[in-house]
Amino acid sequence: MKFTKMQGIGNDYVYINCFEESVEDPAELARKVSDRHFGIGSDGLILICPSETADCRMRMFNADGSESQMCGNGIRCVGKYAYDHYLVEKTEFDVETEAGIKHLKIKPEHGRAVEVTVDLGVPEITSQVPELICVEGKDYEFIGISMGNPHAVYYMSDIDSLDLLAMGPSFENHKRFPERTNTEFIEVVNRDYIRMRVWERGSGETYACGTGAAASAVASALSGRTSHTVEVELKGGNLTIHWDRDGSGHVFMTGPAVEVFEGEFDITNL
Repeated sequence: MKFTKMQGIGNDYVYINCFEESVEDPAELARKVSDRHFGIGSDGLILICPSETADCRMRMFNADGSESQMCGNGIRCVGKYAYDHYLVEKTEFDVETEAGIKHLKIKPEHGRAVEVTVDLGVPEITSQVPELICVEGKDYEFIGISMGNPHAVYYMSDIDSLDLLAMGPSFENHKRFPERTNTEFIEVVNRDYIRMRVWERGSGETYACGTGAAASAVASALSGRTSHTVEVELKGGNLTIHWDRDGSGHVFMTGPAVEVFEGEFDITNL
């Protein structure tokens, strides 16, 4: 099976062009290709498929094989792939996801997409007033935001010192979140800049999470910590998030997308 490895500020996925390839068991394939020792190595698997309602369709699977509704960094890479590989021949187009149809705008240079802006739609405020939960005997406050997938945003100082490998699973699998949740740990630098670490549902700590950055920007503006346009610093790089709160209500994410390499993967042992 032919594949393409791509990354959006370090959030890396294996991409399959399902206009040409067929995937019978994407959950199992996701587990195989994501393994960084015995597979290709990635945060998960993304299928780029034909769509009856948009220019193409994205299906996203975490490293543990679970399917998620959306992936902000992943959809930027889908946009780059579709544009660079001539699945679409325009700089603005739509991608169908499990969280609805998303509109993309490509910034090309020399015939290749270098930056992608995604209209993530209107966020759902699932817990506007900071909600208190107890994790491993300690109380934490979070703001709940859905960007088509669930996020819990926590504000802390010195996020670099957090041992997410030890604490992340307890936040993800807390009984408050029966379907598990993505968890963002935020350090506010000023009204235009925040820093973020993320524990992604089904994948663990990743270098970046686009929908997590969007959720964190919305939570920060909602709680009066920042303006409605903010730069979000993640381990893999920065994203610009704009929440058009007083207009359309939509959230726009802008950032890079990079094709790393192409190859073939033996699927006879799946």
